[in-house]
Amino acid sequence: MSTGRDPGLQAERTRLAWRRTLLTVTVVTVLAVRLASAGDPVGALVAGIAVLLWGALLVLCWPRGTGTGSARTGGRTLPLVALGTVGLALLGVLLVLRGLG
Repeated sequence: MSTGRDPGLQAERTRLAWRRTLLTVTVVTVLAVRLASAGDPVGALVAGIAVLLWGALLVLCWPRGTGTGSARTGGRTLPLVALGTVGLALLGVLLVLRGLG
């Protein structure tokens, strides 16, 4: 029985998870922009915020998803991605409430 660490496919699974995260955020952003494109200034503002959040998450996720980023980021990447995801969720709730009113 070996006591050494065998990462196996761990690195590939991690890259795929980051790619799925980025794909999901991209789809949510496209939907938010589509919902917000009603032609009013508030919709344009919400769409702009969604695109800015998407850009920030792209910068954070892309190096991890392609395997070019450092595996050691001091634990900053995941909280920032979570914060961006919560921001997109709040924008989605705002869009739904705005559409119901």
